[in-house]
Amino acid sequence: MNIMYSKKLLLSALVLCFASYQASAQTAPAKVEVPDWAQPGSATHKQVPPPAGFHRATRTDHARIGIFDGQSDVGGALVPGSSSYNQATRQYSIVSAGYNVWYQRDEFRYLWKKMSGDVSLAADINFPDTAGYDDRKAFVLIRQSLDDDSKEVVVAIHGGGLLHLAWRPEKGQLMKEMRANDREGLPDLVTGKVSRIGLEKRGNAFALFVSTNGGPMHQVGDPIQLQFDGPFYVGIGFCSHLPATTDTAIFSNLVLENAAGKMR
Repeated sequence: MNIMYSKKLLLSALVLCFASYQASAQTAPAKVEVPDWAQPGSATHKQVPPPAGFHRATRTDHARIGIFDGQSDVGGALVPGSSSYNQATRQYSIVSAGYNVWYQRDEFRYLWKKMSGDVSLAADINFPDTAGYDDRKAFVLIRQSLDDDSKEVVVAIHGGGLLHLAWRPEKGQLMKEMRANDREGLPDLVTGKVSRIGLEKRGNAFALFVSTNGGPMHQVGDPIQLQFDGPFYVGIGFCSHLPATTDTAIFSNLVLENAAGKMR
């Protein structure tokens, strides 16, 4: 009888141990392994394009957020992003990891609305963490799809102050860019000078708009030409430029009009 009782106690203990192991396995954070090509550039490492044919599926939430139809982790960053909207202040907060928005594919958090025709899109940008990575990018953009290698046009401002109009001419191609910092006396640094950016689509022409020192929005440089099929995706995005580390960008005073010439 004692032997049987001991066996029952042993069996109960084993069951409890197994249940505890399962619970800890489910709650323990998964180890995130970052491919070498995705590591940010440094004095000892050069970031290179992803391997040919490399893709990660985009994760999408179709629930509305503010004026947008949904949000996505384009390119399925190793650490999922998140977004929120403060109705009182009309500010959007985007939290995102992601190695880059460049080369043949992207990783970033995207708040989007499906549209067709002409577009005026602008926003004030703020990086709450002033110590973030210099190459982090907050941007307004238009994309043909939510695929990580989609055709797109982006107006981006970097943590270190670089401002540019960039585009992927066709799905899976390398990005091209027009840097704006050295044009029309624009400053090299963001802080207190360039904080509002815009993108206008007028037919197949896409132009970069900017406000300096709180002044009116004005176009910088010549438009680029690119054809999109409607409907396409229009919205705001952010990428920390760190494959497995999140950062935050705040977007406010948003303008999104289904017409050209509405920049303000």
